[in-house]
Amino acid sequence: MSRTLSTRRLRDIFAAASKTRVLVIGDVMLDQFIWGSVARISPEAPVPVVDFQSESFMPGGAANVARNLTALNVPTELFGCIGEDAAATQLKLLLQAQGVGYGGLVANAARATTLKTRIVAHQQQVVRIDRETRDGLNEALTRRLLAALEKQLPRADAVIVGDYGKGVVTQSLLNPIKELCRERGIWLSLDPKPVHHLNLSNLSLITPNRKETFELADLSDDTRNANPLADKNLMLCAERLLNELRPAVLLITLGELGMLLCQRGQKPFHIPTVAQEVFDVSGAGDTVIASFTLAIAAGASPVEAAMVSNHAAGIVVGKVGTAITTPAELMKSFERK
Repeated sequence: MSRTLSTRRLRDIFAAASKTRVLVIGDVMLDQFIWGSVARISPEAPVPVVDFQSESFMPGGAANVARNLTALNVPTELFGCIGEDAAATQLKLLLQAQGVGYGGLVANAARATTLKTRIVAHQQQVVRIDRETRDGLNEALTRRLLAALEKQLPRADAVIVGDYGKGVVTQSLLNPIKELCRERGIWLSLDPKPVHHLNLSNLSLITPNRKETFELADLSDDTRNANPLADKNLMLCAERLLNELRPAVLLITLGELGMLLCQRGQKPFHIPTVAQEVFDVSGAGDTVIASFTLAIAAGASPVEAAMVSNHAAGIVVGKVGTAITTPAELMKSFERK
């Protein structure tokens, strides 16, 4: 099986992707970064004193998945629940500036817009503060979200569910989405959070990391092997998930070891990482699921899509913050190989 993708083929994938449309639904967030420097320890407690330099805001969670898609020139609509607060206003301004459709965001005064504040000094995160509502959506809000999504499905090529444990993605939401996509033959991707114990059967793509893979398979991760294909426990997990959940594609992200592409009836395919430097892994999973899904929507094979997402992830971990990549950066990354 070829491990290379020509730049000509990559251009074809990007050209086709720009003519597709992807819907993203799930937990939307606003990421706030406070940048500063540390020169001393506080006399009040053994903690660093951060001298403020600047602050910035970025879409986070499912909104970051959508932002990754539009950065790669894919028309994208975002669906989720926000509060009636300053964070919601800031988030919508950012989405508008980055070309993400946000008409599917449902406002509810009883819920706070998830706001994650990261304090960063010398490119290292010092502390993170979360302001959010994690209760599951009530029936009325779930119905409103589903109605908004269903209205847009006739013009969609793929759907991505972004579950970050903030209460939007419940079984009551996921089951109808699976049914709607199955009826219309629409690709459905999900990055799982095993703590939810959701029924994740019969999805097109699931993208757990190693820890999530073992949790989903209900196995203990007590051995490691630098070669994922020789990691018996990992292989057992992959086989169990393929047989029990029956996804079309299981893509296991392995950090510095790259990715493992698994499909029923085929040998697992290991793709080594192409990351040259790792500054921040925040949002790397968002980039993986976004770039893989857009490649599939554009007609790429699962192996081609995995190679695209592997290069995309290698780029964003070399940046600080919830980062994105562009077609130009991806082209350069493939040209280096």
